[in-house]
Amino acid sequence: MTATAYITHEDCMLHNMGPDHPESPTRLQAIHKVLSRTGLLDHLDQLTSVHVTEEQIKLAHANLHHKKLTMKLPREGVVYTDDDTALCPDSLHAASLAAGSAILATNRVLAGKAKNAFCAVRPPGHHAEYNMAMGFCFYNNVAIGACHALTHPSISRVAILDFDVHHCNGTVDIFKDRPEVLVCSTFQHPYYPERYCSIDRPNIVNCPLAAHSDASLFRDAIEQQWLPALRTHKPDMIFISAGFDAHKEDPMADLNLDEEDYRWVTQKIMQIADEFSEGRIVSVLEGGYNPVSLAFSVQAHLEVLAGF
Repeated sequence: MTATAYITHEDCMLHNMGPDHPESPTRLQAIHKVLSRTGLLDHLDQLTSVHVTEEQIKLAHANLHHKKLTMKLPREGVVYTDDDTALCPDSLHAASLAAGSAILATNRVLAGKAKNAFCAVRPPGHHAEYNMAMGFCFYNNVAIGACHALTHPSISRVAILDFDVHHCNGTVDIFKDRPEVLVCSTFQHPYYPERYCSIDRPNIVNCPLAAHSDASLFRDAIEQQWLPALRTHKPDMIFISAGFDAHKEDPMADLNLDEEDYRWVTQKIMQIADEFSEGRIVSVLEGGYNPVSLAFSVQAHLEVLAGF
C-alpha cells in the first residue's frame, strides 16, 4: 500500500521576518525533531519540495500578483508588505517551495503514488487573497493545490477544510464565486483578519468560535456544519489548511484545543474522504506558533493520515 507523503524542504527555513516574529524557522525545526524522535518520519514517504511555476500561481492569484511581490523583494534586510508580514531576500524562494509542495502533493495523490500527503512548509498561505499578500502569507498554497487538482479530468469538486485559529480570508476570497469548491473554516471570532467572516455563499461554511471556547464547541461545529456540507458537496478530493494555533498552549489566540482534538478532526476528515474522495487528502501546514504544541499536534495529525 502507498504511504503518506511527507513533503518539506530545508530552504523553507530561509524565510525570516526577524528574531521576534512568531512565524519563524523554528516551527519546522520542531516538527522535524519530534517526528524523527518518535520514529514516525521513518514510516512516511519523504519527498523534497519543488518550486511552483508562475502559471501555477496564476491558477489562484491575479496575473500580476507574483510580479508585484518580486518587485518588493529586498536585496538585504526586510521589507514589510503589511503590519505583520515581511519579505527578506529569500522569502519568495521559500514561498515558491511551499506552494510547489502543494502541487507535488496533489500530483502524488492523484497518481496513486501516495494515499494522502502532508506538506511541512512555510510561509503559510491561507490569508493570501487573490490580489494581496497578508497575514504572514504570500501565495495561497492550498488554493493553488486545489486549483491544480481541478485541472485533472477526474476532479470536478474539491473541499478545503481549515481548522486554523484564524479565518481563511484568502481562501474564501479566491473561491467565493466558484461553487465547485467548498470552503469550511473554524476560527476564533472576533479576531484577525475579520475579512469575509460574514460572507453569505452556499459554498462557504464559516464556523466562528468565541475566545475561550472549549473543544466541545469546535467538535459540534465540525459535526453539525462541516460534515453535512461535505456530504452534500461530495468532493472528489479534500485539501486541509492545517493550522495548529487553536491549541490551548499557543500564544497567538484563545481557543482550547489539544492534540486529541486534532486527531479527532483528522479522523472525521478521513472518513469523509474514504466515503466520497477515494481517500484523496492533501494537508498543508498553516499556523501554529508554540513549537512544542505545534510539533506534537502535527504528530497526531500525521499518525491518523498514516494509519497509526
